[in-house]
Amino acid sequence: MKNSCVSGLVLSAVLALFSGCERKTPNDAANAPTASLKASAAPIQTGADSKAAMVQLPGGRFTMGDKEEVDSPPHEVVVTSFYIDTHLVTQEQYQKVMGANPSRWKGDKNPVEQVRWSDAVRFCNKRSELEGLQPCYDLKTWKCNFDANGYRLPTEAEWEYACRAGTTTPYFFGDNPTKLGDYAWFEKNSGGHPRPVSQKQPNPWGLYDVYGNVWEWCNDFYKVDYYQESPQQDPKGPNEGQNKVLRGGAWRFSAENCRSGYRYNENPGYADVCFGYDIYGFRCVKKAADATRP
Repeated sequence: MKNSCVSGLVLSAVLALFSGCERKTPNDAANAPTASLKASAAPIQTGADSKAAMVQLPGGRFTMGDKEEVDSPPHEVVVTSFYIDTHLVTQEQYQKVMGANPSRWKGDKNPVEQVRWSDAVRFCNKRSELEGLQPCYDLKTWKCNFDANGYRLPTEAEWEYACRAGTTTPYFFGDNPTKLGDYAWFEKNSGGHPRPVSQKQPNPWGLYDVYGNVWEWCNDFYKVDYYQESPQQDPKGPNEGQNKVLRGGAWRFSAENCRSGYRYNENPGYADVCFGYDIYGFRCVKKAADATRP
Protein backbone atom coordinates (compact mmCIF):
# COMPACT_ATOMS: atom_id res chain seq x y z
CA MET A 1 0.00 0.00 0.00
CA LYS A 2 1.42 3.37 -0.90
CA ASN A 3 1.65 6.33 1.46
CA SER A 4 -1.09 8.77 0.55
CA CYS A 5 1.25 11.69 1.13
CA VAL A 6 3.77 10.58 -1.50
CA SER A 7 3.10 12.42 -4.73
CA GLY A 8 3.95 11.29 -8.21
CA LEU A 9 6.76 13.85 -8.26
CA VAL A 10 8.50 12.27 -5.28
CA LEU A 11 8.10 8.75 -6.65
CA SER A 12 9.50 9.83 -10.01
CA ALA A 13 12.49 11.40 -8.27
CA VAL A 14 13.22 8.22 -6.32
CA LEU A 15 13.07 6.11 -9.47
CA ALA A 16 15.36 8.52 -11.26
CA LEU A 17 18.12 7.89 -8.78
CA PHE A 18 18.26 4.33 -10.04
CA SER A 19 17.49 4.59 -13.73
CA GLY A 20 17.01 8.06 -15.16
CA CYS A 21 19.65 10.67 -14.44
CA GLU A 22 22.15 9.61 -17.08
CA ARG A 23 19.74 10.89 -19.74
CA LYS A 24 20.80 14.39 -20.67
CA THR A 25 18.67 15.55 -23.58
CA PRO A 26 15.41 14.57 -25.26
CA ASN A 27 17.29 13.49 -28.39
CA ASP A 28 19.96 11.43 -26.61
CA ALA A 29 19.82 7.89 -27.91
CA ALA A 30 -17.08 -3.97 -7.39
CA ASN A 31 -20.43 -3.64 -9.38
CA ALA A 32 -19.61 -4.44 -12.96
CA PRO A 33 -21.60 -3.07 -15.90
CA THR A 34 -24.42 -5.30 -17.02
CA ALA A 35 -23.42 -8.19 -19.28
CA SER A 36 -25.11 -6.59 -22.28
CA LEU A 37 -22.77 -3.59 -22.27
CA LYS A 38 -20.09 -3.93 -24.93
CA ALA A 39 -17.84 -1.56 -26.79
CA SER A 40 -18.95 -0.64 -30.28
CA ALA A 41 -17.75 -3.45 -32.52
CA ALA A 42 -16.66 -1.17 -35.37
CA PRO A 43 -14.01 1.44 -34.47
CA ILE A 44 -14.51 4.83 -36.06
CA GLN A 45 -11.67 6.46 -37.97
CA THR A 46 -10.90 10.06 -37.08
CA GLY A 47 -9.72 12.76 -39.50
CA ALA A 48 -6.79 12.37 -41.87
CA ASP A 49 -4.39 14.35 -39.71
CA SER A 50 -4.93 12.39 -36.52
CA LYS A 51 -5.41 8.87 -37.88
CA ALA A 52 -6.46 7.19 -34.68
CA ALA A 53 -9.11 4.53 -34.37
CA MET A 54 -11.65 5.04 -31.61
CA VAL A 55 -14.33 2.87 -30.06
CA GLN A 56 -17.55 4.04 -28.50
CA LEU A 57 -17.98 2.72 -24.98
CA PRO A 58 -21.49 2.34 -23.58
CA GLY A 59 -22.57 4.23 -20.54
CA GLY A 60 -22.52 2.08 -17.45
CA ARG A 61 -22.17 1.58 -13.73
CA PHE A 62 -19.04 0.16 -12.09
CA THR A 63 -17.11 0.00 -8.84
CA MET A 64 -14.17 2.38 -9.06
CA GLY A 65 -11.13 2.14 -6.82
CA ASP A 66 -8.73 -0.30 -5.20
CA LYS A 67 -9.21 -1.52 -1.64
CA GLU A 68 -5.43 -1.86 -1.22
CA GLU A 69 -4.82 1.88 -1.67
CA VAL A 70 -5.62 4.58 0.89
CA ASP A 71 -6.53 7.12 -1.80
CA SER A 72 -8.77 4.72 -3.75
CA PRO A 73 -11.64 3.43 -1.59
CA PRO A 74 -14.03 1.41 -3.81
CA HIS A 75 -17.23 3.28 -4.63
CA GLU A 76 -19.95 3.11 -7.25
CA VAL A 77 -19.68 5.39 -10.27
CA VAL A 78 -21.88 5.90 -13.33
CA VAL A 79 -20.43 7.18 -16.60
CA THR A 80 -22.05 8.38 -19.80
CA SER A 81 -21.18 6.86 -23.17
CA PHE A 82 -18.04 8.27 -24.85
CA TYR A 83 -15.48 7.60 -27.57
CA ILE A 84 -11.88 6.71 -26.67
CA ASP A 85 -8.71 6.15 -28.71
CA THR A 86 -7.90 2.47 -29.05
CA HIS A 87 -4.20 3.24 -28.60
CA LEU A 88 -1.94 5.86 -27.07
CA VAL A 89 -1.22 8.96 -29.14
CA THR A 90 1.84 8.07 -31.21
CA GLN A 91 4.78 10.26 -32.12
CA GLU A 92 3.72 10.14 -35.77
CA GLN A 93 0.24 11.34 -34.87
CA TYR A 94 1.55 14.06 -32.56
CA GLN A 95 4.01 15.28 -35.21
CA LYS A 96 1.29 15.55 -37.86
CA VAL A 97 -1.01 17.51 -35.58
CA MET A 98 1.49 19.69 -33.70
CA GLY A 99 4.43 19.89 -36.12
CA ALA A 100 6.89 18.72 -33.45
CA ASN A 101 7.94 15.60 -31.59
CA PRO A 102 9.15 16.16 -28.01
CA SER A 103 9.80 12.48 -27.28
CA ARG A 104 12.98 11.12 -25.75
CA TRP A 105 12.63 7.66 -27.35
CA LYS A 106 12.08 8.36 -31.04
CA GLY A 107 9.91 6.10 -33.18
CA ASP A 108 6.85 6.88 -35.31
CA LYS A 109 4.76 4.14 -33.71
CA ASN A 110 6.08 4.71 -30.20
CA PRO A 111 3.81 6.62 -27.82
CA VAL A 112 4.61 10.30 -27.65
CA GLU A 113 6.23 11.11 -24.28
CA GLN A 114 7.91 14.02 -22.54
CA VAL A 115 4.57 15.78 -22.80
CA ARG A 116 3.22 17.95 -20.03
CA TRP A 117 -0.48 17.97 -19.24
CA SER A 118 -0.76 21.30 -21.06
CA ASP A 119 0.93 19.79 -24.15
CA ALA A 120 -1.67 17.03 -24.19
CA VAL A 121 -4.47 19.58 -23.87
CA ARG A 122 -3.09 21.70 -26.72
CA PHE A 123 -2.96 18.58 -28.88
CA CYS A 124 -6.61 17.83 -28.06
CA ASN A 125 -7.64 21.32 -29.17
CA LYS A 126 -5.57 21.24 -32.35
CA ARG A 127 -6.86 17.80 -33.28
CA SER A 128 -10.40 19.10 -32.78
CA GLU A 129 -9.77 22.12 -35.00
CA LEU A 130 -8.28 19.99 -37.78
CA GLU A 131 -11.46 17.93 -37.84
CA GLY A 132 -13.86 20.85 -37.65
CA LEU A 133 -14.91 20.11 -34.08
CA GLN A 134 -15.36 22.49 -31.17
CA PRO A 135 -12.23 22.56 -28.96
CA CYS A 136 -12.90 21.55 -25.38
CA TYR A 137 -10.24 23.61 -23.61
CA ASP A 138 -9.88 27.29 -22.85
CA LEU A 139 -6.11 27.73 -23.05
CA LYS A 140 -6.21 30.79 -20.80
CA THR A 141 -8.03 29.18 -17.89
CA TRP A 142 -7.30 25.50 -18.77
CA LYS A 143 -10.94 24.71 -18.06
CA CYS A 144 -12.62 21.93 -20.01
CA ASN A 145 -15.99 22.36 -21.70
CA PHE A 146 -17.45 18.87 -21.44
CA ASP A 147 -20.35 19.85 -23.70
CA ALA A 148 -18.03 20.54 -26.67
CA ASN A 149 -17.82 17.83 -29.35
CA GLY A 150 -14.03 17.97 -29.71
CA TYR A 151 -11.26 15.93 -28.13
CA ARG A 152 -10.18 16.05 -24.50
CA LEU A 153 -8.38 13.98 -21.92
CA PRO A 154 -10.44 11.33 -20.15
CA THR A 155 -11.69 11.92 -16.67
CA GLU A 156 -10.18 9.57 -14.13
CA ALA A 157 -13.51 7.76 -13.90
CA GLU A 158 -13.76 7.36 -17.68
CA TRP A 159 -10.21 6.04 -17.83
CA GLU A 160 -10.79 3.39 -15.17
CA TYR A 161 -14.16 2.42 -16.63
CA ALA A 162 -12.52 1.93 -20.05
CA CYS A 163 -9.60 0.05 -18.54
CA ARG A 164 -11.71 -2.36 -16.49
CA ALA A 165 -14.00 -3.12 -19.44
CA GLY A 166 -16.65 -4.68 -17.24
CA THR A 167 -14.26 -6.49 -14.90
CA THR A 168 -13.95 -6.20 -11.12
CA THR A 169 -10.55 -7.81 -10.48
CA PRO A 170 -7.31 -5.86 -9.85
CA TYR A 171 -6.36 -6.40 -13.50
CA PHE A 172 -8.85 -6.78 -16.34
CA PHE A 173 -7.42 -10.28 -16.91
CA GLY A 174 -7.76 -11.40 -13.28
CA ASP A 175 -6.14 -11.23 -9.86
CA ASN A 176 -2.69 -12.57 -10.68
CA PRO A 177 -0.14 -10.24 -12.30
CA THR A 178 1.80 -13.12 -13.88
CA LYS A 179 -0.10 -12.60 -17.16
CA LEU A 180 0.67 -8.88 -17.32
CA GLY A 181 3.40 -9.41 -19.90
CA ASP A 182 0.76 -10.50 -22.40
CA TYR A 183 -0.92 -7.09 -22.17
CA ALA A 184 1.68 -4.52 -21.09
CA TRP A 185 5.22 -3.21 -21.39
CA PHE A 186 6.49 -2.72 -17.85
CA GLU A 187 9.75 -3.00 -15.93
CA LYS A 188 10.20 -6.75 -16.44
CA ASN A 189 9.82 -6.86 -20.23
CA SER A 190 10.24 -3.36 -21.70
CA GLY A 191 14.00 -3.50 -22.10
CA GLY A 192 14.31 -0.10 -20.46
CA HIS A 193 12.33 2.06 -22.87
CA PRO A 194 8.81 2.55 -24.30
CA ARG A 195 7.64 0.27 -27.11
CA PRO A 196 5.49 0.73 -30.24
CA VAL A 197 1.79 0.88 -29.45
CA SER A 198 -0.67 -1.98 -29.96
CA GLN A 199 1.94 -4.77 -29.84
CA LYS A 200 0.40 -6.50 -26.83
CA GLN A 201 -3.08 -7.98 -26.43
CA PRO A 202 -5.91 -5.46 -25.93
CA ASN A 203 -8.35 -5.40 -23.05
CA PRO A 204 -11.88 -6.83 -23.56
CA TRP A 205 -13.05 -3.55 -25.11
CA GLY A 206 -10.26 -3.41 -27.69
CA LEU A 207 -8.01 -0.87 -25.97
CA TYR A 208 -4.25 -1.34 -26.21
CA ASP A 209 -1.57 -0.40 -23.67
CA VAL A 210 -3.99 0.67 -20.97
CA TYR A 211 -1.43 -0.96 -18.70
CA GLY A 212 2.21 0.02 -19.00
CA ASN A 213 4.20 1.65 -21.81
CA VAL A 214 3.58 5.24 -20.60
CA TRP A 215 1.44 6.75 -17.86
CA GLU A 216 -1.67 8.43 -19.26
CA TRP A 217 -2.64 11.98 -18.32
CA CYS A 218 -6.23 12.39 -17.15
CA ASN A 219 -8.22 15.61 -17.05
CA ASP A 220 -8.68 15.60 -13.26
CA PHE A 221 -6.79 17.33 -10.52
CA TYR A 222 -5.53 14.86 -7.93
CA LYS A 223 -6.79 14.88 -4.35
CA VAL A 224 -6.06 12.10 -1.87
CA ASP A 225 -9.59 11.95 -0.44
CA TYR A 226 -11.57 13.00 -3.52
CA TYR A 227 -13.41 9.69 -3.72
CA GLN A 228 -15.07 10.46 -0.40
CA GLU A 229 -16.75 13.54 -1.85
CA SER A 230 -17.07 12.82 -5.58
CA PRO A 231 -20.51 12.64 -7.21
CA GLN A 232 -21.72 9.28 -8.42
CA GLN A 233 -22.61 10.47 -11.92
CA ASP A 234 -19.70 11.40 -14.22
CA PRO A 235 -17.22 12.67 -11.58
CA LYS A 236 -14.76 15.18 -13.03
CA GLY A 237 -12.30 15.61 -10.17
CA PRO A 238 -11.68 18.52 -7.78
CA ASN A 239 -12.09 22.08 -9.03
CA GLU A 240 -8.47 22.91 -8.27
CA GLY A 241 -5.23 21.35 -7.13
CA GLN A 242 -1.48 21.21 -7.69
CA ASN A 243 -1.14 17.88 -9.49
CA LYS A 244 -3.01 16.07 -12.23
CA VAL A 245 -3.95 12.39 -12.23
CA LEU A 246 -2.11 9.81 -14.34
CA ARG A 247 -3.18 6.21 -14.79
CA GLY A 248 -2.02 2.84 -16.09
CA GLY A 249 1.63 2.40 -15.18
CA ALA A 250 4.66 2.74 -17.45
CA TRP A 251 7.60 0.94 -19.01
CA ARG A 252 9.84 1.18 -15.94
CA PHE A 253 7.23 0.68 -13.24
CA SER A 254 6.19 -2.51 -11.49
CA ALA A 255 3.15 -4.71 -12.06
CA GLU A 256 1.63 -3.28 -8.89
CA ASN A 257 1.51 0.17 -10.47
CA CYS A 258 -0.41 -1.20 -13.47
CA ARG A 259 -3.53 -2.23 -11.53
CA SER A 260 -6.81 -0.86 -12.86
CA GLY A 261 -7.53 1.15 -9.73
CA TYR A 262 -4.01 2.45 -9.01
CA ARG A 263 -3.74 6.25 -8.89
CA TYR A 264 -0.62 8.27 -9.73
CA ASN A 265 -0.20 12.03 -9.91
CA GLU A 266 2.23 14.66 -11.13
CA ASN A 267 2.70 18.39 -11.46
CA PRO A 268 1.15 19.24 -14.85
CA GLY A 269 4.10 21.44 -15.82
CA TYR A 270 6.85 19.06 -14.79
CA ALA A 271 9.46 18.78 -17.54
CA ASP A 272 12.74 17.37 -16.18
CA VAL A 273 13.72 14.30 -18.23
CA CYS A 274 16.26 13.31 -15.57
CA PHE A 275 13.37 12.55 -13.24
CA GLY A 276 11.41 10.36 -15.60
CA TYR A 277 9.45 12.76 -17.74
CA ASP A 278 9.76 10.24 -20.58
CA ILE A 279 7.13 8.11 -18.85
CA TYR A 280 4.13 10.39 -19.51
CA GLY A 281 1.82 10.15 -22.52
CA PHE A 282 -1.93 10.16 -23.18
CA ARG A 283 -4.90 9.11 -25.27
CA CYS A 284 -7.96 11.18 -26.19
CA VAL A 285 -11.67 10.83 -25.67
CA LYS A 286 -14.64 12.72 -27.04
CA LYS A 287 -18.32 13.04 -26.38
CA ALA A 288 -20.60 10.54 -28.10
CA ALA A 289 -23.18 12.30 -30.24
CA ASP A 290 -25.87 9.91 -29.02
CA ALA A 291 -24.62 9.87 -25.44
CA THR A 292 -27.28 9.08 -22.90
CA ARG A 293 -26.93 8.42 -19.22
CA PRO A 294 -27.33 4.77 -18.16
